[in-house]
Parts: sequence; C-alpha cells; structure tokens
Amino acid sequence: MTAAPFDRSLVPPGLLALDLEAVAAEFGTPLFLYDEDALRARAREYVAAFGADTVAYAGKAFLCTAMVRLVADEGLHLDVATGGELHVALRAGFPPPRIIFHGNNKSDAELAAALAAGVGRIVADSEDELRRLEALARESGVVPAVLVRVTPGVEAHTHEYIETGTEASKFGFTVSSGVACAAALRVARSPHLELVGLHCHIGSQIFVVDSYVRAVRVVMDLVRELDARGVAVPECNFGGGLGARYLSDDPVTDVGAYARLLRDAIASATKAVGLDAPPRLMVEPGRSIVAAAAITLYRVGTIKQIPGIGTYVAVDGGMSDNPRPVLYGAGYEAFLPARVDEPRDLGCTIVGKHCEQGDILVAGARLPADVAVGDLLATPATGAYGYSMASNYNKVPRAAVVFVRDGVPRVVVRRESLDDLLRLDE
Repeated sequence: MTAAPFDRSLVPPGLLALDLEAVAAEFGTPLFLYDEDALRARAREYVAAFGADTVAYAGKAFLCTAMVRLVADEGLHLDVATGGELHVALRAGFPPPRIIFHGNNKSDAELAAALAAGVGRIVADSEDELRRLEALARESGVVPAVLVRVTPGVEAHTHEYIETGTEASKFGFTVSSGVACAAALRVARSPHLELVGLHCHIGSQIFVVDSYVRAVRVVMDLVRELDARGVAVPECNFGGGLGARYLSDDPVTDVGAYARLLRDAIASATKAVGLDAPPRLMVEPGRSIVAAAAITLYRVGTIKQIPGIGTYVAVDGGMSDNPRPVLYGAGYEAFLPARVDEPRDLGCTIVGKHCEQGDILVAGARLPADVAVGDLLATPATGAYGYSMASNYNKVPRAAVVFVRDGVPRVVVRRESLDDLLRLDE
C-alpha cells in the first residue's frame, strides 16, 4: 500500500527551500533547525490578535538566549517557570518588568532572585509559597506584583500529564473549595504584596476550545466574588495551551479565532456576573508559537527488517532529543528531504539509539521503500519540548540548535561534545 505523499504544510517553506543535506553536512546531526522567520511571524500573529502588551511567550516550550532576544524584539512578555529559566532570560538581557515567574514549588532562593531582579509578575501557587514570599518581601522592602493561580476544575481534553486545570492538579488554588478566593483576599490585604490578578492555565495541546469558555466562566465568577468583597481584579491571565499541528490529520489552529473566543467569553461572563468592565486579558502561548517552526534532522544508521513483525529504521538520536513519544505517546510524521515527494510504500517504525524498547520517535511512519543507511531523515513540528526536555541518557551529547533567517543558518546553541559530558565530574 502506498501512503499519501508527505504533507509539505507541516514544514515551514523557508526550511523546505534549504539544501538540508548541506545544512546537515555543515552542522551535523541530530540537529534542531528552526525557521526564525516563522517564529517571528507567529509571534506577530499573536500580538495582532490579542493586542500589544498582552502576550507572554511560555519559555518552557523552548528557551535559549537567541529565543529570549527574539521574544524581546517582537514585544512579547516572557513566562519563566524556574530559577534556571529566569537566569537565562536575565543573561540574555530581557527586561525584568516583562517577566512572569511561574512554578509550583519555587524555592526561597528563586523567589529572592525574582524579587531582586524586579520581575513584573510572580504567580503564587500555594499557601506555603505565599507565606514565604510575604516574608521575603517584608525583609527586602520590595512589594511584588502577584497573580494568584487558580484551578477551575475544567478538563482540557488532552493527555492527563499536560492537563493542569482539573481539581486533582498539583497547580494552583482550587476555586470550588474556596481556597482560591481566600488566597486572593490574603494577597490583597497584605501590605507586602500587590494583587494584580488571577492566573488560570488548563493544560496544553488543546483543540477543544470550549474548555477555555468553561474556565472563563469559573474565573469570572471568582472575580465577581472578590469584587463583592471590595477586591478588584485588574488582570486575568488565561495561560496558553492552544494545540499545535504535528500530524496531517491535526486541525490548523486559528489564533484570531482563539482570541475572539476568549474575548467573547470574558465579555459575556462580565455581563452575566454584573461587573462594570472586564479585567485585562493576557495569554501565555508557547507550543503554538514554536512547535511548527522547527524540524529535527537525523542520519539513518540501521534498517532492521523482522519477518512477520515489521521494519525498524534507526537514527542517530532518539528519546534524548525528543522524549514526547515515550512520555505521552505523541505522534509525529517523518520524511526524507532528498525524496520528499516520492511514494511512501514502506510502513516502518523510526527508533533511536537508546537502550530502551520505548525509544520510538515515529510509530507507524511511512517512507520511500528504498530508504537506506546514510539517508538524511527529518521529523517536522519538533520546535516545542524537544530541546527543552533533552537529556544525556546513555551519555549522548545534546544536539545543536540552528536558526535560519532569510535562508541563512546560524548556530544559536552549540552541539555538546564528549568532553562536555564530563564537565561536572569531580
């Protein structure tokens, strides 16, 4: 059986136009290859849809100093989730007032670093954190702007590991139990903290956008309750999570439609609960900005045909550069850049080089029947949670990251060397 031709729309045109064999020869494989023009275009699409000063890029999806500078150039805020991400942002020169600091278990050192840097928002995630943050703020004399993260009890219809809005979530204060209201009141009444709003993130890789509408209703009911107690909520940040297209069958997401849905939901809920005006809306897209902007290049090293079972095509990377398939059962496509439009008669499983049977990059892949050892192979839509979740499992050095702008590639993260694997050893 011959599968349909590879869907070129999964790859940014700027990358398909490159001589990928030459790129691989110059920079090596595995290689994360980003279309910088596509990154900037998607960032601008978000700003155009939501308005200036309302979009924060979620750095956990992919972060390096070059990405931080791109986010700054495009006028976005930056969401960081750890002291390490904060450090990268500050070293890259990102303006601290445009940083939103997340995390469900921030240490005292991380909170102190955020206060010292003057970050624009700290997202409070627990009673324990509020207690420690208030003490640190009292000692430092800095009054941080605080968003209280609330858990609305909404299912996002995505993988359970990336669904963060249910009442069983480890994140935030639950609305239904009243602890979210109590946390917001505590911040509002503290002389050492400033309540600037509520934060709600229901999950990631979301295509059922009605989930956002349900979350808005819950959060706006809380805004009304706080207003009735004399506490204003100037801002509501509804996080990110809009799905990215990994497979040909995945829907194309419309940022403009997403923005209209959120605005309409907030306007409707504002009217329904009797408030005079809606809070300021912010969002934090990550995956939907970077996922589709990159591909990963590999070299085929082994082809193993097992009678009655199938064919394994092994490449020189694997779960160390893309753990999403083994973690979430995530699906990807694959293609041979030299024969992108040829018939794909071979059904196979693309695997990595690691000592795990679960080291699968693409299950149910389709490739030309004459795929051979030494061929260049690419997986599209690997811009999110590939490099950021990469590891040195089996002591495999992490891949390089290359940005391409106007057809010109440049290294933004160098490839790790074998000596790098020993740099922390005593």
